[in-house]
Amino acid sequence: MTGSTATRRRFLGAGAAAIAATALPLQLRAEAYPGRPISYVVPFPPGATNDSSGRIVARKLGEKLGQTIVVDNKSGGGGSIGAEFVAKSKPDGHTLLNASTGNLTIAPQLVRTGYEPFRDFKPVGYVGASRSVFAIHPSLPVKTLQELIAYARENPGKLNFGSAGNGSGGHLAGEYLKLRANIDMVHVPYRGSAAAAKDATAGLVQLIIDPITAPLVRSGQLRGLAVSGNDLRDDLPGVPSIADAGIPDWELSSGFVAVAPAATPAAVLARLNEVFAEILADAPTIASLNAIGLRPLVLTPDEIVASLKKESDTNRRIIEAAKITAD
Repeated sequence: MTGSTATRRRFLGAGAAAIAATALPLQLRAEAYPGRPISYVVPFPPGATNDSSGRIVARKLGEKLGQTIVVDNKSGGGGSIGAEFVAKSKPDGHTLLNASTGNLTIAPQLVRTGYEPFRDFKPVGYVGASRSVFAIHPSLPVKTLQELIAYARENPGKLNFGSAGNGSGGHLAGEYLKLRANIDMVHVPYRGSAAAAKDATAGLVQLIIDPITAPLVRSGQLRGLAVSGNDLRDDLPGVPSIADAGIPDWELSSGFVAVAPAATPAAVLARLNEVFAEILADAPTIASLNAIGLRPLVLTPDEIVASLKKESDTNRRIIEAAKITAD
């Protein structure tokens, strides 16, 4: 064997060893996911339904993955600030978003967001289909949704409704009600539905359309007029569906979806899909989510995307028909 041949063989052998040495840790890292605490971003303040659902899911996610899950509230912009943060985070499965579907199907159609929902995210679980409870302050002299509509027609521009912010589900629901009922109301945006609900109980806003109002209706602090969405009404006796309240074919739907940055490795996404399917089929978790007005669904990633695209199309048509802007 010549010296040059031996040198080449030693070089090639060293190269192969180096490749193996780098490949093995990569494999181990994929198999060992998660390798550190996971940040589960809630894009609204504490106390809102998004926050409550995120904490329910985070507890079970931590149990299933054997890792600490840190709930991180990053609110503002109707949820778009937290969504943008996750979209631009390192795509390694250690930063997830508990998205309101409004972050993904409403806000990007109203304001310039720093993310494109169907390009920048991959779904990992459908946390729950949401309901919207139409609730008013008891001082308002109406008992039904039809009476509210009549009152609004008699007092154009004098009623206001609060929401979790521009581009939130409650914002679009209020504008859609205006369109369907041919009434004039003023939108008052807040940094989260908890703040909107607090002002509703104080009478500073007269109407709020949000799942967070259910316990306030049960306690008598607000008066429930209707429920739209997933038909969970057993805990709200006497509150009719939106159709029974006089508005059939209510098109709006909403919910909460767990998503990861789109470039997250396929193996990590698959693991998260598997874990979320287990979580959302867990009876105690279902009960906890039902208690805050959500109906969890075990859907494949493709089914989640199809649902979001349908919702996005519906929202686009409503936004255009009602001439909704973010202002």
